[in-house]
Amino acid sequence: MSNQDYYDILGVSKGASDDEIKAAFRKLARQYHPDVNKEPHAEEKFKEINEAYGVLSDKEKRARYDRYGKAGLGGMGGGGYQDYTVDFNDIFEDLFSGFGFSTGRRSRRSPRRGRDLQMQVSLTFEEAVFGVEKEIEFSRDETCSRCNGNGAEPGTTPVKCGTCGGQGEVRQVRQTFLGQMVQTAPCPTCSGRGETIASPCTTCRGNGLERKKVKKKVQIPAGVDVGTQIRLNGEGAPGENGGPQGSLFLVLDVKPHQFFKRRDQDLILNLDINIAQAALGAEVTVPTLEGEDKLKIPSGTQPGKIFHIRGKGVPHVRNKNQRGDQIVIVNVAVPTKLSKEQKELFEKLAESLGTTVKPQEKGFLDWLNDAFGGERQLPVNNNQ
Repeated sequence: MSNQDYYDILGVSKGASDDEIKAAFRKLARQYHPDVNKEPHAEEKFKEINEAYGVLSDKEKRARYDRYGKAGLGGMGGGGYQDYTVDFNDIFEDLFSGFGFSTGRRSRRSPRRGRDLQMQVSLTFEEAVFGVEKEIEFSRDETCSRCNGNGAEPGTTPVKCGTCGGQGEVRQVRQTFLGQMVQTAPCPTCSGRGETIASPCTTCRGNGLERKKVKKKVQIPAGVDVGTQIRLNGEGAPGENGGPQGSLFLVLDVKPHQFFKRRDQDLILNLDINIAQAALGAEVTVPTLEGEDKLKIPSGTQPGKIFHIRGKGVPHVRNKNQRGDQIVIVNVAVPTKLSKEQKELFEKLAESLGTTVKPQEKGFLDWLNDAFGGERQLPVNNNQ
């Protein structure tokens, strides 16, 4: 996902109100939804918009983001079901239904696509790196099994609404200072359905839908990261009037690892060695996500020395044959307690080396900056 600021993604200021954020989201979501915009970048842009709105529309998440940035969002979300995507037919009607414009707007009885749903899925660090088959459980509305979605008790049928003639909407002509305006509104008798039900279904109470829990196995590809979204077509809310089902978007959260951190496709490990190993050189055992490996420490190794273990990093999400490296940053551990024998040895070493203090031309952070192209700090993902 993009590292762009969430406010910039939605095109609002940091002081924007909840209504301004919602309005910006609805406008951009309508513009970039994959079912509306077929440009190559549209789906990725839509995911960014969803992610930004998911944070800025939540007061607690927004407060943490304002204070700490994306690093402050680690572990938030609770793994629960969230639905903050939009019904684009509703947006379109919100904009134009009140003015009677001839825009080709579909009738309320026309087939309409179901809403998209979104939920968070939590992964371990290893599952994100290597991929996993995950069983998810979520709730959604489905067509009522008792009445097959028509809302009427079995043995009865809905009848055409006498108020709107089955259109689901009524029109009123009003005189304004701009001239005569035609206003369209949902039918007050049938609530826009075009039909009335004398004997509502006892299961769905006439709305044609019932809430159900759904279990589904999903394949999570190797190399995903925090914020990665996976789209499951046809797993969202059911369509209306025979329209297609919406999609389910899975937003991934990754638990941090005890030892490893992640920077893009590279894994970063801080490794402690003792003074003797640093001075004399040694072959040490290094943990990797796939077991142990050997690393040769040359004599005279300084604190902050960086080693690369090729091909032991994270697979590329679109090409699992391409992997990053494992970066090992060496720290020379200074003993805090010495035995009598060790103390005597260090005293002899001090005599041979001398005890004059010399200022360093470069410190540890300077070495890191040089090693990573002059950056001010090592850019790692603190959520992992």
